[in-house]
This record gives sequence, C-alpha cells and structure tokens, in this order.
Amino acid sequence: MKTEFQDRLAVVTGGSSGIGLALCTALLQRGARVLTLSRSIGGLQQLQESYPERLFWQAGDVTSQEALQGLCRRAAELGPVDYLVPNAGIAELADSLDLAAFDRQWAVNGAAALNTLGALISELASPASVVFIGTFLTRSTFPGLAAYIASKAALAAQARTLAAEFAPLGVRINLVSPGPTATAIWGSLGLTDEELDDVADKVTQRLLPGHFLDAAAVAEVIIFQLSQGARGVYGQDWVVDNGYTLS
Repeated sequence: MKTEFQDRLAVVTGGSSGIGLALCTALLQRGARVLTLSRSIGGLQQLQESYPERLFWQAGDVTSQEALQGLCRRAAELGPVDYLVPNAGIAELADSLDLAAFDRQWAVNGAAALNTLGALISELASPASVVFIGTFLTRSTFPGLAAYIASKAALAAQARTLAAEFAPLGVRINLVSPGPTATAIWGSLGLTDEELDDVADKVTQRLLPGHFLDAAAVAEVIIFQLSQGARGVYGQDWVVDNGYTLS
C-alpha cells in the first residue's frame, strides 16, 4: 500500500547506528528514499543490500563543511528534500565546568545540526519537515553530563526560533527528545561495564514499563513528526522517555 512517504526524499545524519539506523529503516519500509551521512557504514550495510535503489550513503563527519557540501550536492541530484533529521550526536562524561567538553559536544550536537540545515536550505521542498534530536535530560539532570545537556538545550532554544522563521517557507521544525534508549551511545560515556550496569539499574527503576526504550520506538515518533499527521505542530519538543521525567 502506498504511503505518504513513498518516493519522498529524507536526509538523515548519523544513520549507521542507534536511533538514526532505526529511522532510516522505518523510512525505507514506508517507501521513502533515504540519503544518509555517517562516519562509517555500520548497520547501513545490510539496509543498502535490501534497498539498493532507495538508500544512498555518504561517508563523512557532520562537523566537516566539506562533508556537508557533498551531502548538499547529492541532495540536489536526488531532491527536493522532503524530510530532514540532523540526528548525529555524541555524549561524554565530563566535569560540569569543563568548557572544552561543551565545545566538543556542541560542535556535533548543536553546531553540526544547525549547519546541516543551513547547507540544505536551498534543497528543501515546500512543504518540508525538519526534526532535531534533543534529550529528555533538559527536563532532568544527570551528574557528569552537564555539557551534553547544555548542548542539546541550546539546540532546542534555537530550533524554536527557527520554527517561526521557517514556517512562512512551508518548513515545519520540531524536536524529538529521546529518553534512556538501548543504543551504543551509552557505551561511549567512558564507564566500566560494572558502572554501566549500576547506572542502567538506577535509570530502569524510574521507567514506567521497567525497561529502556528501543530505538524503533523513538523512530516511530520522529516518523509521525515528519508526517502530515503532525502538520499543525510547530516548534515543539516531544519527550519520548518511557515516563522517566514523571518521577
């Protein structure tokens, strides 16, 4: 059955793992064409074998202007771009006063996300939908992740203003803020296996279903935000966190 995503072009950064990979999968399953930029092909290899005519992967780092320019050129060939999700992100534990840690994380989580939109402005369709990725932690706290949280909070603040600025162009801009999700980003925090298990146990106690989100659940919310079903939603930040911020 044909869906509204059929043959539409979606651009997703950081599509090789985690939420990005789940989102690419969901879009392809709905008939979309997907252009994705990531540092390695990772889990996209299998997707590319399954959807060779609709999945287009480019190697590159979102912090590189050259990589973003290459992404724009490819989008111009395939476009216009109906959906844009600057998903690439990093997280690291650091002292809360470590401004260098903020700079590193802002470079990917904030600046690169905004630069991705900037690079692709001329290729956006009208209407088009953009979803930035925030975090549930802007509504909570987590020791050692102040820089990460601040980078996402700054992105959310800019996204709200951008939503108002881009609306006259037919472009909707929103955010989806995932909660604790079973992805590889947890393993990048620099904790030992024992420390990770301890953190996971404490976090799980606050999750209403008693388990972490799976990436596909977050991808489904992003899909809805991209769709015409959310056509009246502008500048909102939807938290998907299995109830973590309720307690």
